[in-house]
Amino acid sequence: MQTNTAALGHTVPATREISRADTLKVAFAAAALGVALVFTTGFAGANVLHNAAHDSRHAMSFPCH
Repeated sequence: MQTNTAALGHTVPATREISRADTLKVAFAAAALGVALVFTTGFAGANVLHNAAHDSRHAMSFPCH
């Protein structure tokens, strides 16, 4: 890894350039995750969603009733 010298003699690591392909991979993965979350919650029953939210609140020690 290359280092650049800053103004006061401190060395800082060189920044890594992110390619367009890497950016598109991350964007596609985020979009796929978002679509999966929307469809799984959209087709889940109300009782399933309530129980999941209820259990999550208890797991975080957040009072819910």
